[in-house]
Amino acid sequence: MTVDDNLIAKLAKLSSLEIDDSRKEKLKSELGDIINFVENLNEIDVSGIEATFSTIEGGTPLREDISNQDLELSNHILKHAPKSEDGYFIVPKIIE
Repeated sequence: MTVDDNLIAKLAKLSSLEIDDSRKEKLKSELGDIINFVENLNEIDVSGIEATFSTIEGGTPLREDISNQDLELSNHILKHAPKSEDGYFIVPKIIE
């Protein structure tokens, strides 16, 4: 995978960040290094190694799932949201 100007522009748009032109080359290099590192990890054969941590065994005690509605708390949270309407947060569309 190559990191080019199009990918940097897409990441900037998705993250709602403004990336200065002077930082784009350094950012491309850093992201390329991260991707290369992860690709190296994918080449390691771990099929014969037993997992040292699992969420399946032991575990979290189960609790009864009881819903409750606190309108005062909901209104307080929505009052501090940048944008809200009809009890919901309004966020920018990020899926193209």
